[in-house]
Amino acid sequence: MATMSIGKAWEEAVAFVAREATLLFPVALLFVALPGLILQEMTPPELAAWSLAPTASTMPAVPASYWLGLVVAILLVWFGSLTLFALALRPGISVGEALRLAFHRLPVLIGTALAVIGALMVAALAVVIVMVLLSLISKALAAGLAVLLGFAVAGAALFASIRLMLLNPVVIDGSAGVMPSLRQAWALTRGHFWRLLAFILIITILSAISSAAAQAIFGLLGSLVGGADAARLAGTIAAAAISTVLQVYMLVMIARLYRQASAA
Repeated sequence: MATMSIGKAWEEAVAFVAREATLLFPVALLFVALPGLILQEMTPPELAAWSLAPTASTMPAVPASYWLGLVVAILLVWFGSLTLFALALRPGISVGEALRLAFHRLPVLIGTALAVIGALMVAALAVVIVMVLLSLISKALAAGLAVLLGFAVAGAALFASIRLMLLNPVVIDGSAGVMPSLRQAWALTRGHFWRLLAFILIITILSAISSAAAQAIFGLLGSLVGGADAARLAGTIAAAAISTVLQVYMLVMIARLYRQASAA
């Protein structure tokens, strides 16, 4: 099992981002931040309110254009992340070359996502079947087990997401197909689950705090200049900018962790 050092990855990421910022941040802003901002502006207010307390029975009607925009935004973010990984993993590569490589490998990443989603859907379907069968025996028993099984599925999804954290660099750095890429990414993180989980938790908490602070500060400044609409726009842009900066560092760190894991 390869040694994986978060501290070393951080030091290398800081040095790399400082050196290649003019390549990384334009790509991140165009293909990561901008799609998210556009999608946020497209989100119906009813859906945004429902997402705070989601229930299947009260989900509002959402126009097809929103779902299409969601798919396009996800694909653009995946494409952008692959481009950033190409820049981080292949010193000397140009942005154009990284974009072409990302476009070439994007179908593989889509295939891996569909495979993982399919597996999770099968697990969820199994839970539903078990619940239905148990409800025929005892509704109280079915309700109790439904909660436990729901936590189990959520835990499995979290476990899979951590174990597949190196999937993007595996896809962009190699030429393998869907299943070999999944197997390689899974193998590279063997024995590193808790370290990687802690890494993601720290990044997530830091991103949430920084984005909230930026949104509050710039939202206040925007309200002084142009009222409520300006406050919302300024806060949203500031939060997206902070989130994008942190995401660039996170992706470069993941690229360095991939290099550490694959060096063995």
